[in-house]
Amino acid sequence: MSTDEILGTDWHGKIFTGQWINGSGPAQPVVEAATGNTLGEIGAATVDDASAAAARAATAQKAWAKTTPAERAVILRRAGDLWTEHTAEIASWIVREAGSIPAKADLELGYAAQSCYEAAALPSHPMGQVLPSNEPHWSFSRRVPAGVVTVIAPFNFPLVLAIRSVAPALALGNAVLLKPDPRTAVSGGVALAKIFAEAGLPAGVLQVLPGGGDVGAALVEAPEVSVISFTGSTAAGRKVGESAGRLLKRCHLELGGNNALIVLPGADVAASASAGAFGSWMHQGQICMTTGRHLVHESIYDDYVDALTAKAQALPVGNPATEEVALGPIIDDRQRTHVREIIGKAEADGARLAAGGVGEGAFVPATVLADLTPTNPAWTQEIFGPVAPVARFSTLEEAAELVNASEYGLSLGILGDLGMALDLVDLVDTGKIHINEQTVADEGTVPFGGTKDSGNGSRVGGAEANIESFTEVQWITMRSQIAPYPF
Repeated sequence: MSTDEILGTDWHGKIFTGQWINGSGPAQPVVEAATGNTLGEIGAATVDDASAAAARAATAQKAWAKTTPAERAVILRRAGDLWTEHTAEIASWIVREAGSIPAKADLELGYAAQSCYEAAALPSHPMGQVLPSNEPHWSFSRRVPAGVVTVIAPFNFPLVLAIRSVAPALALGNAVLLKPDPRTAVSGGVALAKIFAEAGLPAGVLQVLPGGGDVGAALVEAPEVSVISFTGSTAAGRKVGESAGRLLKRCHLELGGNNALIVLPGADVAASASAGAFGSWMHQGQICMTTGRHLVHESIYDDYVDALTAKAQALPVGNPATEEVALGPIIDDRQRTHVREIIGKAEADGARLAAGGVGEGAFVPATVLADLTPTNPAWTQEIFGPVAPVARFSTLEEAAELVNASEYGLSLGILGDLGMALDLVDLVDTGKIHINEQTVADEGTVPFGGTKDSGNGSRVGGAEANIESFTEVQWITMRSQIAPYPF
């Protein structure tokens, strides 16, 4: 196999169980988001396929957990190298499937490589403690692999949002059942199967099962599965969490967001508008961390709206596979309809359309909605589209109240004076805060997660969170002789 081709064609119409086999469901088309053209087809798993995969994973995991830390590290490092070697090929699939511009696709490949390199170090971390005891014995804890981990990933960052759980789970001795979104099953599923197989991962330790909600439910409920890592909408996450809770399984939920960017009095308007534009319009706003609300101090509000409007009007929209654009397509008709309805409802509720609008075909341009009230649907809902709603505030306390009024608590950006920003930090309820940066930020070395309807905390990213997420604690005691007992 040449160094610039790894995906091949043997996956067409197939699912991955350690080898490429026909799924029990009808094969599904792989669609280019910008044009609607069919790029190929992916196999579809069924509930029966999911059950068989879980049983297979439980068997494979036992042998995988017995491998040495060095053996697992070698495979993870090799996988990191392979993402870099095959960046061009895999990035082209991210561009076409997810509608990403090339720079965003390259970002995903860089993150995938970093995740594997970081995960390669996990097997060598301390995995236990010597514990004090009042008994005459040694008492210690150790962390052991959780077993079989189900990873359910969405379409918007298909590679990042799969690899950030897959890589550490594998490195820590678990088997993984990956269900990618069917809309991005190649870049979010096939690519991982191919890379890890080429890196030397034993068959059955990673399986890729594209399918619908029934397959996802089966991969949560399978008795062999101990941990679920889910990224997606809050509504879907509630269902996953309810099923996992009923079955007493650990479930890591990274859900939606309606993230605020606060622009403080005295902030540089041009720099702030640049940050706000990136936060709202990167990948067409289809990011859980997207800047969904711009809170601007009344003293610079009009200037900020004008600057943000100019940014919007300068950003080209089109097919990122054939044109040099800043914004690509919205993922599918359903999401496009949702975004356009939000824009229409916002205007009907009194918002001023300063730039953009509903667009045509697969595309929605960069849109600015000004003069929003706290009850406007574009202000209260997660849009998941390239829409920047802007409102004004007078005091820091008012800004904090507006931030906290949201049901979400994922990411917050604060632009301007550092002292005022630090005063705000203690007033807001959110999982991440970025001072003098916009809301979209993630690294493989940091814990990631949100509060309230954005999820159940920082469950992925960084050694501490990953070890806690994908291992179980076991207590062991030991004496030199059998202990005496009263009967």
